Amino acid sequence: MPDTTPLTPMTPHAAISAFNYLRAVQADDIDTAREFAAAEPQMPELLVDAATRIVVPVTALPGPEAGEPCADTFALEALGRVFVASLRIWAQTGPDAAEGIARSVIDFAVQFLTEDHEDVADTLRQLEAVGVGQALDAHPAPAGSHPVRLTVV
Repeated sequence: MPDTTPLTPMTPHAAISAFNYLRAVQADDIDTAREFAAAEPQMPELLVDAATRIVVPVTALPGPEAGEPCADTFALEALGRVFVASLRIWAQTGPDAAEGIARSVIDFAVQFLTEDHEDVADTLRQLEAVGVGQALDAHPAPAGSHPVRLTVV
């Protein structure tokens, strides 16, 4: 039976940190990736959280309005759960796991989310925009504070 517990929304800071790290690793900018990881000791956990928000919607069973799921759909959902569970176990090994987790998430994006004509960097920017947008919606700025406008480049 799939876990249907809703995910606790990421904070804007956590979403930005995770995607900054993903994009640095994807660009093979190891120095910048190390800086991001050093600034966020919980980076492996943040990456797993971001990965869960990417993998689960892609591999989830379709709703009843989509008709009966086929055997391939059940296998894809199971594969998605195993992938995220493996990343979660890997993250427990410590901060040094961040790069491997990031590369696994990037590989997932390449295989499942990037069209032939797209660059995975574009896909990561789109995922970041969605993730940060959801985080901002879930964690609105306190009343009276100046609104912050984020632009994902």
